[in-house]
Parts: sequence; C-alpha cells; structure tokens
Amino acid sequence: MYEETCDILVVGGGLGGVAAALAALRLGRTVVLTEETDWLGGQLTSQAVPPDEHPWIEQFGCTATYRRLRDLIRDYYRRAYPLTEQAAATVNLNPGKGHVSRICHEPRVAVAAIEEMLAPYRSSRQLRILPRHRPVAAEVDGDRVTAVRLLDTGSGNELTVSASYILDATEMGELLELAGVEHVVGSESRDDTGEPHAVEGPAQPMDQQSFTFCFALDHRPGEDHTIDRPATYDFWRSYAPDFWPAPLLSWRQVAPETLQPYTKRVFEPDEDFDLWRFRRILHKPHLDDSYDGGDITLVNWQQVDYWLGPLIGVADAERDRHLEGAKQLSLSFLYWMQTEAPNHLGGTGHPGLRLRHDVTDTADGLAKYPYIRESRRIRAEFTVSELHVGVAARGSLLGAEEFRDSVGIGSYRIDLHPSTGGPAGPRQYVDVASWPFQIPLGALLPVRVENLLPANKNIGTTHISNGCYRLHPVEWNIGEAAGALAAHCLDTGAVPRQVRADAARLESYQDTLTDLGVELAWPAEVRTQKKYN
Repeated sequence: MYEETCDILVVGGGLGGVAAALAALRLGRTVVLTEETDWLGGQLTSQAVPPDEHPWIEQFGCTATYRRLRDLIRDYYRRAYPLTEQAAATVNLNPGKGHVSRICHEPRVAVAAIEEMLAPYRSSRQLRILPRHRPVAAEVDGDRVTAVRLLDTGSGNELTVSASYILDATEMGELLELAGVEHVVGSESRDDTGEPHAVEGPAQPMDQQSFTFCFALDHRPGEDHTIDRPATYDFWRSYAPDFWPAPLLSWRQVAPETLQPYTKRVFEPDEDFDLWRFRRILHKPHLDDSYDGGDITLVNWQQVDYWLGPLIGVADAERDRHLEGAKQLSLSFLYWMQTEAPNHLGGTGHPGLRLRHDVTDTADGLAKYPYIRESRRIRAEFTVSELHVGVAARGSLLGAEEFRDSVGIGSYRIDLHPSTGGPAGPRQYVDVASWPFQIPLGALLPVRVENLLPANKNIGTTHISNGCYRLHPVEWNIGEAAGALAAHCLDTGAVPRQVRADAARLESYQDTLTDLGVELAWPAEVRTQKKYN
C-alpha cells in the first residue's frame, strides 16, 4: 500500500476534473488528478463525444480556460494537418464541419490540447496525474473525507491519497457512495420538486438516462469492412420499444423539441444535414491532396442509446451486463448499417463503412468509456430545478432565476434521452426549452460534508434540470469553480458553506473566479433568449 498527500485531490479526469485541477494549480496548490482510463478529457475524449455548445460560444458564455482549450484544438490542426489555405485561415475552424458543434474534432486532438494545458504543472511536480486509477474506498472522519484509496487497474497496486480537499469529478459520482455523502439517484417525484416534467407518484431511483458506447467511422466505397455479426444481433434487430416510432435498428428517430418521428439516413446527397454530417469530426475538403484519407464521423445517434437498465444502484454483475449490452447495441447498429440498412442508392447496406479503432484507441473500436448522461447528485444546500431554468415552467417570468451566488453560466435545452424508467419500463425523451442559466454555488455544497465538492454532473440538480447542466462547457465551468473554491478556502481558512453564507467572503471568492476568467452572468440581451444551438 502506497501513500501520498497533496492540497487537493481530484478524482476523475473528465472535463470537470481537468478544469478543477487547472484552477487549483493556477492558484498555487498541489494537486493529484486521477483518471480511470488512460485519456484525460472524459466525455470529450474517452467517451468520444464532440462538444454540444450554445450559439454564443465563440464570443462569450464559457470560461477563459475552456475557450483556450478550444483554441488549442484548432491550433493543433493548423500545426499538424495539411489544411488548405482557406481552412487554415478560418478563424473559427470547425475541423469536422459537424452540424452539432462549431468545433467537431477527433478525441485524440483534445487529449493533446489538455496535456499541453497541464504540462508546466507536471514538470514542476505541482501536479501528479494517475491514469488507470479508480477509487475503491474513502476514509471519513465525521463530516470530513480525509483520504481516498485508489486501485491501479494495470498493476493491481493500491494507493491512498490524503488531501485537505477532495473533489469528486468521477463520471457517476462514485465518491458520493464511497464516502457516505448524502445524494440522489434517478428521478425525483413531481410531488417533491413541483417540476412539470418530473415523474408522477414516488421517486424512481432506477430511472436514469440512457448511456451510449460511441464509435468512429470512415467510408471506403467499393470495399467491404463488415464486422463479424454481433452475438446479440438478432435481439437488437427485432427490438421495437412501444414508445419508439420503429424498430430501434432503423433510420427512424425522434425529432428534438417536437418529439415527432422523422427519418434521417447517412449519405443523403441532396440535404445539408444527414447523420454522417451530424457529428462528423474530420472533413476531407479542409485538407489538401497530400492527405490520403476521407471524412471521419462519430456515431452518437439515438439508435445507440442503451436504456434497458441503469449503471448506478445495481449489483456489479448487473452493471457489467448492461455495459456489455450497450456495446452489443452499438456494434449491432453498425452491422445493420453495413448489411441491411436501406441506402440512398435504392439498395441495402453500406459495407464500406469502416470502424476506426485507431480514433478511439481501443481493440473493439468503441469508446474507452460509455457516454454517461446522468450521475449520482449531491443533496445540496440549494438544488436547481426545472422551475429555475425551464421556459414553460417559469411561465410569464423572462429568463432563468438569477443567483446572487453564481459561479458560472451555461446554456442548453433540458435534453433528457430516453431513460431506464421505473416499473413501467423505459421512458421517452424529455426535451424542452430552457433559458440561459447560472450555476449557483449552493448547488456545489453538500448538506453535511465540509471538504468534498462535486466537480462534474454530480451537483445539486434534479433528474430534469440535469438535462441542461450536463454538457461540455458547463461541466468544465463546474469543475473550475470547485477547484477554485477549494484553493480559496485553503487560502482564507473558511469552509465552503461559510463562503456562501457571508457576503464579503462570497464576493472575494467570486472576484477570484472573475480573475481566472469565469463569467458569472449572461449579457442582459442574451439572458432572455432560448436558442441553444
């Protein structure tokens, strides 16, 4: 058993964890940052999801360090790729020209950008990064978490890290469970939250958003790259949920906002938007003739959302069964596209679709980690609900609730993918408009524990409001605020709840955030707009 100490331990190396570590490092603190996989970046890298962002992202609406991350990604393409003169000169280069984001890119490029941001702190030994480490236990003394025991999944060795502040930036809020921190799982009851879209009747802990194993493809016309028939292909080929407009393995989907069925395929020649363009992460026309490849797209589409069971609150064997089921679904959809899918030429199948194992850096070609949309969530001093941010839920009130204790801002629709459901089985999408919102400090403060802070999707939101607080720039902002709060408290001797309760302390902390480049409020002319992409 090895032991180590630091000022701040950040468990989980996703976007929130990286931002938390970076904030604490910039404020002079020593940090240990752990990550379960071998890639930092979470949903942007190991989960292989290009960023979902709002329409103002290039001008404002995110932290300065998140904007630097985006700039470094673009700079990487300019330095390393044979871009055309026009592409290289494009200020807001979108490497994949994907529909979903203004900066669709390959996950490995984001890994490189993150490593560049952290490099000087690693060299000075102010930062230690522990890849392939996951938390297995926590040591608790009253209302404080004193240490976390970590398993090195490569060697089997264990390491205990002690720290003054511990940040849970894991994808599913694992430390909340290990440390006995009061938390919520799944769907709250409408009777408890008053939210129009919350479930009726009792709370349903097993009702959790679907998760997805994403994968990357290119297309080689005239070649056959058909994968082996997946073991459970027959099941998925016949699976037709009663709330879905067609068998899941089809081109039928549900339109955002209206939730009406529509058909969208890959390679629609006469349309500006098809599935291939949706999350395309490399666009061949951006590259000159020396580049001997084509487009690459990322499959994170409705057909590969897995909702047959949750990952949180179940036995390990059941969790593993659902993880394997999600992998089988993704591979089955690929096999269906290659062999049976109606294509734009009037035939069936696209055998030239090639699974890009190298893009995800995995043997099976799927992302290193499932795309997690919902985590355990702390029972917080303040919980954000649909009533604070939802357009319809707020009725005649223009704009989201304004919080005196704001630690950042974000904007996205309340977008919940089909969930695992309760006794009645899986539930359909919830997709409703929300106002550009703030992140209140109260949502980062556990009701009891003093020195553990959430730094991912595990803040004080509800199942419903989580739908707009879970995206890339918001997760980064949450992490940055948590890392800065831990450092600020070490500098001042206050504990986090004292910072929120005392006006002078709160102002001092918010000044620290502003100095770091965190925006605390939306411009007045934007606050009452409900665009999200």
